[in-house]
Amino acid sequence: MSSRNVVYISMLVAITGVLGLIPPIPVPIIPVPITLQTLGVMLAGSLLGPKKGFFSMFLFVLLVAIGIPLLSGGRGGLGVLLGPSGGYILSWPIAALMIGWLIGRMKNVNMKNLLTINVAGGILLIYLCGSAWFAFITDLPFLPSFMANIAFVPGDLTKAVLTAFLTIKIRQAGVLPLQRQLNRQEISR
Repeated sequence: MSSRNVVYISMLVAITGVLGLIPPIPVPIIPVPITLQTLGVMLAGSLLGPKKGFFSMFLFVLLVAIGIPLLSGGRGGLGVLLGPSGGYILSWPIAALMIGWLIGRMKNVNMKNLLTINVAGGILLIYLCGSAWFAFITDLPFLPSFMANIAFVPGDLTKAVLTAFLTIKIRQAGVLPLQRQLNRQEISR
């Protein structure tokens, strides 16, 4: 892996960590807080592509697992990953990979397509994994666990729109290797 790729991966790890400095918003119906860190997950997949996006979020989760308090509210350690939020956090590398993979197959990179991919490949995948883990550790049925995600939808849709917008602008600027591979005419303004 080139030093440039290490920098890009580290940059998304750092951005996701900085997003964790914003305090979490507790949700009364589920002991999983609302955070801005899924914005970092969507950006990783959208900007770095599947492999580097995956590695950036895998590294982030690994740092959290060894106890570095990078999660919103200064949380870190295996206890967090084994708690109610664990399935959501552990799904981040897979979500970044899925987003990057889907974007790599798009013929036309535009807001609508990016928004759809960030919602389906990112948010929905994170909800499914997080809900499955939450249901498992709490002995609740899956459907009520999944329905509790409704509290996250407005914020996550906002983050998906912001990710799509930033992705378009950064790709137009051509500052990342992934963007240089795409023909600039493919990017809708």
